[in-house]
Amino acid sequence: MGNPNYNGTELIRSSGGNMVVVMFNYRVGVLGFLASKGFGHDADLNVGLLDQRQLFLWVQKHINKFGGDPSHVVIQGSSAGGGSVSHHLTAYRGHDKESFFVGAILESPFWPTLRTVPEMEFQYQRLLGSTGCSSVDCLRKMNVSALQAASGVSAFPDTAPGDPLPHFYWLPVIDGELIPGQLYTLFSTGQFAHVPMLLGHVTNEGSWFANNASSAAEVSSLLRADYPHLKDTQLGWINHAYANMAPLPGHAAFYPSASAAYGDATFTCPANDMASAVARFVGDAKVWSYRYNVLDPGIVAGGYGVPHTFETSAVFGPGQAGWAADSYYTVNAPIVPIVMGYWASFVRSLNPNTYKYPGSPGWESWGNLSGSQLRLQTNNTGMEVVPEWQIRNCTMWRGLACTMEL
Repeated sequence: MGNPNYNGTELIRSSGGNMVVVMFNYRVGVLGFLASKGFGHDADLNVGLLDQRQLFLWVQKHINKFGGDPSHVVIQGSSAGGGSVSHHLTAYRGHDKESFFVGAILESPFWPTLRTVPEMEFQYQRLLGSTGCSSVDCLRKMNVSALQAASGVSAFPDTAPGDPLPHFYWLPVIDGELIPGQLYTLFSTGQFAHVPMLLGHVTNEGSWFANNASSAAEVSSLLRADYPHLKDTQLGWINHAYANMAPLPGHAAFYPSASAAYGDATFTCPANDMASAVARFVGDAKVWSYRYNVLDPGIVAGGYGVPHTFETSAVFGPGQAGWAADSYYTVNAPIVPIVMGYWASFVRSLNPNTYKYPGSPGWESWGNLSGSQLRLQTNNTGMEVVPEWQIRNCTMWRGLACTMEL
C-alpha cells in the first residue's frame, strides 16, 4: 500500500510520534476511470475512487496493529488527491453508511468537469477503436502497456478546432451513488460529510497549467479545452474579469490572465467555496483556510509565482515528497516546521492551533462567507481576509459551474 513518492517520517516526527501516516496507490487514467453505459454488472465505474475506499476499509481493520486509532482517521489529499477527498466527502450525498474519517485536509483541491456516463461514452468508443477490441472483456486481456499506449489524451467532442488538448482527460463520472452529482451543488446544499476541514490553495494555482497566451482568444482556447461548453459570451466575461494583468517575466502578455483564470476556476475558487459551505453547514469554527505564499527566488524569476502544490514540500518536509526547491533548504527552511506543526495538530485534534509549532501565529477559522485565511509565508505568516476581487471572481465561476459541469 506504500507510495514511494511520499515519506511521512518527518511529519510523524513533528507530531512527537503521535500520529500514523498511511500512504497508498490507486488506479488512475484508463485503468481507474474508464466509463461506459454498456458496462452493466460487468465492470464498475470510478474504480480509482473505489480503490481508495478499500484503503479506508483496510485502515479500519488494521491500523490498530500499528498503534493507530480507527475511530480518529483524517484523510488528506493534494490536487487530484484533494479532488478525491472532495468526492469522499460528498459520497452518497454525505450519508455514507461507512464512517471512515472524522476530518479532512484538502490542499489545492482539483474540481474537474464531472460528466454523466453517456457523456463520457466517447472515450470508451475511441478506446475500442484504437485497440481493435469490441468489449471490456477484451480490454481486460490486453497488455497494460499496450492499453495505456492506446489511451492517449484527445480533444473532447465539443472542443473548437485548434484548441489545445485538455489537461485532464480520464476523470471520475457521475454514477448516482459514490458521485451523486456535481460538487458545487452538493457542497452548496450541505450534501457532504459534516466534519472539520483544513483546506486552501497557493497564490498562483494556474501558472504551471496556463498556455503562454498572447491574446484573449488564446485564453479562451485554454479554458475551452477543459470546459468545452463555455459559450463565447461567457468567455468574454472571463476575459474581462482577468484583463490587464501585470506582466510576468519570460511570458507573453496574456499569460498572467490565463494563469489566474485557470487557477481560480479549477483550484482556488473550489477551495473557497468548500470553506464557505463548511462554515455554513458544519460551523464557523470548524474550517481553517490558507493561502500558501512561500516565494522561491528561482521560480518567481521564471514568472511562475507560487505554483500548484508548492506547499507539499513543507507539509512532508523537503525531499520527502519528490522534488523540492532548493530554497526549502535555505531561505524558506523556517516555514517547514510551522506548516508541519499546523497540519499535525489538525490530524491529532481537528484544530491546527492545539499543537502548533511554538511561536506560530494563531490560525483563525474561516468564520463567515467572505472568509478569513492564514497567509503562509516565510517570516510573514499571518491572518488576512479574502480580497474583494477574488470574491467577485469566485462568484462568477460559481455562476458558470453548471455550464462547466463542476
